[in-house]
Amino acid sequence: MERFESYIVIALFSVNFLISCLIFSGITREQRNPYMDEIFHVPQAQKYCHGKFNEWDPMITTLPGLYLVSVGVIKPVVWLSGLTGNVVCSTAMLRFINLLFNCGNLYLLYLLVCKLHHREKTQATPRRVLSALSLSTFPVLYFFNFLYYTDSGSTFFILFTYLMTLYGCHKTSAFLGVCAVLFRQTNIIWVAFCAGTLVAAKMDEAWKAAHTKKRDEKSLTNVPLTFSGVKKVMLFMFTSLGHVKAVLFVAWPYVAVGTGFLAFVVMNDGIVVGDRTSHKACLHFPQLFYFFSFALFFSFPVSLSLSRVRRFLEALKKRPLFFLSLTCIALLLVWKFTYIHSYLLADNRHFPFYVWKRIFQRHELVRFVIVPVYVFAGWSFADSFKLRSLFWNLAFLSCLVAATVPQKLLEFRYFIVPYLMYRLHMPLPSLPRLLLEFLLYTVVNAATLFIFITKTFHWPGSTETQRFMW
Repeated sequence: MERFESYIVIALFSVNFLISCLIFSGITREQRNPYMDEIFHVPQAQKYCHGKFNEWDPMITTLPGLYLVSVGVIKPVVWLSGLTGNVVCSTAMLRFINLLFNCGNLYLLYLLVCKLHHREKTQATPRRVLSALSLSTFPVLYFFNFLYYTDSGSTFFILFTYLMTLYGCHKTSAFLGVCAVLFRQTNIIWVAFCAGTLVAAKMDEAWKAAHTKKRDEKSLTNVPLTFSGVKKVMLFMFTSLGHVKAVLFVAWPYVAVGTGFLAFVVMNDGIVVGDRTSHKACLHFPQLFYFFSFALFFSFPVSLSLSRVRRFLEALKKRPLFFLSLTCIALLLVWKFTYIHSYLLADNRHFPFYVWKRIFQRHELVRFVIVPVYVFAGWSFADSFKLRSLFWNLAFLSCLVAATVPQKLLEFRYFIVPYLMYRLHMPLPSLPRLLLEFLLYTVVNAATLFIFITKTFHWPGSTETQRFMW
């Protein structure tokens, strides 16, 4: 990293941390007591602070990674500073842990952007820095930096895991993957993605080598993302098991993590710990459509363009039967596999409640009418990866399906890691587009934080103050 760029990054980190601290102070002053899921997380962390590691709240469904890290950070600070009393492991002190994760996420995003887009030369420094800053302020993630939730830490360890994979430090990556799983069990999917990128890279090399021997110049390029491409890839994989075995030898740390996780699932009789009644897996295929729409909205400053819309219209003209079939399949999946979680309808503190109420519940046919939007959003999503090989696309899309489809509850927090992975692997946008994206995120953040702090309300028969949030 050049010295000038390092100065910019340090200044950026300082300003980001200062602004985040000011926001943190305002939120903590207005909401001193644990709120929403904090009523479970904060008391559990406080038990760990007092050495009560055998006590567990059965309503908590994730592993104790957040609490262990919190104790590991707070205890040495308390010992060095001589703090005593209620301030130790208070709600504010526990929330501050996520502010530290926010700084870590910004740095990791910057390193990932540099690693994934190291060949970019035009205005590389400002584009890399602004891209990292913009992603670190991604509204759904940024909001939970100020509350004691698992999202910031979970994202930190997944990004760290992937970064180590890109640098070839697979043992370190696997260890960090274990840490990520301790924050949220479904992170095992993104640990598998890290292993999948190794397999994809090896298969790309084998594909190119095989077609070099045949002197097929057209086949030296990346495998196209089409049905015919999928067919070719499947046949090639069956005839190239030796290459898969070779890469599995390199990826054994990830295999070890996966094996350990399977053992946990068997012993625990499932993925969820604690309350399982509200976290049952199902085939909720429309979740994938919700994610595509979510990704289209938050990425439109950097992904949408007139040329992309024209390419979509041209694709419609060239392959109308393909898109008609795709639409019919989507309609069928929406019809037969839409699930509505009781939390979505009952809790009016979450934004998804109002999305569902004001869009999907407006009329029973709305969910079918907007299927063409899903088709375009899905096509735009896939078009962003057209320069990547089909092997890589298969690995990513498989993990995306595994991360979204089994979830019955429509919860935007579940989209954080998939979205960041999607956005990181897009071609590095131009500076004006990045500025527009950052502006969008800033406006959304300002609006959601303003609503959370000022637009309070009370439920009938309750004196507790309620707030709107993601």
